[in-house]
Amino acid sequence: MKVTDFNFDLPEELIAQYPAEHREDSRMLVMDRKSGDCSIHGFREIINYFEPGDCLVINDTKVLRARLWGTRQGTGGRVQAFVLKQVGGKLWECMLRPGRRLPPGSVVELAGFGTFTVMEKRPDGTFVVRFDVPDVLELMEKAGQIPLPPYITRTPTQEDQERYQTVYANHPGAVAAPTAGLHFTKEILAEIEAKGVKIARLTLHVGAGTFKPVSVENIEDHIMHEETYIFPAEAAETINTTHKNGHRVICTGTTTVRVLETCVIPGTREVKPGTGNTSIFLYPPYKAIVPDALLTNFHLPQSTLLMLICTFAEKEKIMAAYKMAIENKMRFFSYGDCMLLK
Repeated sequence: MKVTDFNFDLPEELIAQYPAEHREDSRMLVMDRKSGDCSIHGFREIINYFEPGDCLVINDTKVLRARLWGTRQGTGGRVQAFVLKQVGGKLWECMLRPGRRLPPGSVVELAGFGTFTVMEKRPDGTFVVRFDVPDVLELMEKAGQIPLPPYITRTPTQEDQERYQTVYANHPGAVAAPTAGLHFTKEILAEIEAKGVKIARLTLHVGAGTFKPVSVENIEDHIMHEETYIFPAEAAETINTTHKNGHRVICTGTTTVRVLETCVIPGTREVKPGTGNTSIFLYPPYKAIVPDALLTNFHLPQSTLLMLICTFAEKEKIMAAYKMAIENKMRFFSYGDCMLLK
C-alpha cells in the first residue's frame, strides 16, 4: 500500500492555531463504521453515544514542559533544548539547537536553574545530556515551556500550559498531548460515569516521533517510533469485563488503541496488563481488535495516525468523512475538532 493513498488536500486556514474558547466547544463528526454515514454535532452530545455498561479508555499521560533555553559556558551562545525522555538517572535524551556547536563536554547554563552537560551525540542526531539538578521534572515545571506541535506556528502562551493538557493528565512523560482527550471536561466525564460507563485509565507517553513523516513509498517499509506505556491490571480487568458482559470499549485517541492492540492476547479480544515499550504500527488491512469505537482528532495527510484510524473503517469511508469535514470547515489537528467512529 502506498503512502500517497492516504493523501488529501487541506486548506491551511483549517489548521487550528488556538484551542476553542472552551474545551467542550469543539465540533464532532460522527461516522457509522459500517455504513460510512456521517453527521456533525457539538462535542457535548458525546454523552448520547454511550450506553450503561460501556467502557471509556483514556490516556492519562502528562505533557512535559520540555522546551528549555540556556547559554553555553565559555561562549555565551544561545541554546535550545527539547527534552525527549529519561534514559537513566539524570541522563535525558534531547534535541539541541545548534547541535553542531555542542560537542560532548559542552556545558549549558539554564538561567539560574542549573546546568546540563552534553554527554553523547547519537547517530540519529539526538543527544544524551546530564542535568546537575536533583529533580529534572521540577526543573522543567519551573523553567520549561509546553512544546506545541510544529504545525502550530505561533509562540506558546500561558493558556497553552493548561489547554495543551488533558484535565486528567497525571503521569509526566509525554512531549505531545493525546489530543482526542483535550475536549473532555471534568463535568462531561462525571456525566459519562453517572450514566453507568466505566473509565479505564492507562498511560502512553507520546513521543516526538508522532510527528515524524512517513518517508518511504510503501507504508510496509516504514519503521515506527517507540513509546513507553503503562497498562494497569485494573484497566485491563475493566476492559475484559466490559466485553464479557456484551458492552463496548470506546477508545479516546490513537494512543490508547496502540496500547490495547499491543497488549491483546493473540486469538482473543482479551488484554493483559503490563509495562513496556511499543512500536506497533497499525494500518490497513489490519482491523482493530479490542476497541469497538474511537474518538479521535483529524490527522495530517499521509500520517501513521491517519493510517491507524483506517483500521476502524474502510479507507474510502474515512477519506469521504475527511472531505465532509473540510467542506464544513471543521478545524484540524491538535487544537481542532474531533471524530467519533462508532
